[in-house]
Amino acid sequence: MTRWLLGAVGILLVLGAVTILVSRWAGRRSSRAPVLLSVIAQWLGAWVLWNFAGGLALRAGILTVWDTTPFALLALAGGVWQYRVGVRAGRDKGLAVFVGGQILWLVIVLARNGVLPTGF
Repeated sequence: MTRWLLGAVGILLVLGAVTILVSRWAGRRSSRAPVLLSVIAQWLGAWVLWNFAGGLALRAGILTVWDTTPFALLALAGGVWQYRVGVRAGRDKGLAVFVGGQILWLVIVLARNGVLPTGF
């Protein structure tokens, strides 16, 4: 399953890069394709890093529960939101959405492992 997912994302990244090159070659400066490519690369990189860090923390006994399924949903929703904000308001505002998504995931992981109180 992971191979298929990584293969699909890899193909998406290559197609995005080809789209950017063709649009530049044709003389059109489109800001949507680079933003999409950037958003996909950022969330894929975050997924890899969170899996690595979470696996290490689980093996070391720091975490008791580690499941990345909710992160996939967060990455999908956050990626769409980041792309829309990045196209409309600029790259800096899109990065703020990305950082907010990472902080939200950290809070979810800490709450699921009993570090943060779940009832407010």
